[in-house]
Amino acid sequence: MNPTHQHCGRFEPFTTRRDFLKKAGAGFGMLALADLFAKDGLLAAAPDALNPMAPRAGHYPAKARSVIWLFMEGAPSAVDMFDPKPELTKRHGQRIDISTFNPNPGPLMKSPFSFKQYGQSGTWVCEHYPNVAKHVDDFAFIKSCYSESNDHVPALYQINTGIPRPGFPSAGAWITYGLGSENNSLPGYVVLGNNQGVKGGNLNRSSGFLPTTYQGTLFRPEGAPVINLTRPGGVTRDDQRAQLDLMSKLNQRHLEERPGEAELLGRIQSFELAYRMQMEATDLVDFSRESAATREMYGLDQRETRSYGAKCLMARRLVERGVRFVQVYSDGEWDAHSDLNGNHRGHCRATDKPIHALLTDLKRTGLINETLVIWGGEFGRMPVSQGNGGRDHNPNGFGMFMTGAGIKPGVSYGELDEIGYRAVVDRVSVHDLHATMLHLLGIDHKQLTYFHNGRRYRLTDVAGEVLTSILA
Repeated sequence: MNPTHQHCGRFEPFTTRRDFLKKAGAGFGMLALADLFAKDGLLAAAPDALNPMAPRAGHYPAKARSVIWLFMEGAPSAVDMFDPKPELTKRHGQRIDISTFNPNPGPLMKSPFSFKQYGQSGTWVCEHYPNVAKHVDDFAFIKSCYSESNDHVPALYQINTGIPRPGFPSAGAWITYGLGSENNSLPGYVVLGNNQGVKGGNLNRSSGFLPTTYQGTLFRPEGAPVINLTRPGGVTRDDQRAQLDLMSKLNQRHLEERPGEAELLGRIQSFELAYRMQMEATDLVDFSRESAATREMYGLDQRETRSYGAKCLMARRLVERGVRFVQVYSDGEWDAHSDLNGNHRGHCRATDKPIHALLTDLKRTGLINETLVIWGGEFGRMPVSQGNGGRDHNPNGFGMFMTGAGIKPGVSYGELDEIGYRAVVDRVSVHDLHATMLHLLGIDHKQLTYFHNGRRYRLTDVAGEVLTSILA
């Protein structure tokens, strides 16, 4: 019996990595050079068959071409944002028996915010998200999410990779592994990080056991988007091209002598991609071509919104250039162990206007019809108080929303209990969220697998159901 290797639903005779490298050799390493020659008319076409990032079709027609994940690190509180609980207000100050991440929880605490209903859907939104509230009739709210860990780092690993342990491929890596990218001069998977560094570090955007080609590339919204992207002074483009050609020849010889070093192929590709990015990536952060009205809409002229506004604007520019997966981290943390009022109010001010601008811009350009937008954090917050008016970690129940391509507008799915502690109706796991995201991209989450250490792995592990109730 011949074993098979499954890639995005296509079954082929299984070959080892060593066999593959013997056959492919340095073809990957020379791919970018061949592409440049093709653009100059020196080749009939670039050998896309050897390009691991070449665009590929999914298992069925996709609703979404790209994903923008608006990641609110630190965990926003569901009952203080989009899911107010009258019972929590009624029982404010009452003590209950509850298990929390930190010891000595306080009594139940009502929300410090007021709420209004918006849109035809009558969705409740807190007073500090008035601009996001204008779009609620386009959202599908998922109000019954739960996670497996009450600690930030494993919870971040799980929401990003499906598994609350380090070492697994992130969602963006799985997606680019399955679908490739539509722009060979930019990474297929870009992360716009926050200003203090994400808890758990680069493992949140890792390719894990997938080839390193698929890992997320960290971009900065100001200055050079990638460190050391600019050519050194005195080095011409022709000089740099000659250096890369020489390295490719040396690397080819190295591969022929040691046909088992897959990481070398990834390194070759990273050099070539950096070469191609020097023009296109630098242009990404040049907002001077945007109108004054657009820059003002994103809040680039205001201190509180400038950072997240720049990242949201860059996210739009990335997806319109064919980047497959963009993750946009908010600055600071929604980790309100004390003074939830001040913490969440500040984060709302920083993100409300930029998110409104992004959604408005995606609608204006028509990109909303092919872009899935996700909003949320790694878990939620407790209904009881902690410290001076704060809330502790809560993996048992939290909320997110999706909007854009393939999403049914103006709906709400699932429920937390009457005080906002636990998901009780139509509970939604992280695997369910990932399965739904892949489905909208045209991927069957059960068929996108990778053979590693004697078994087939997938983003959704051995679980996950598509949330058909929120799909258009």
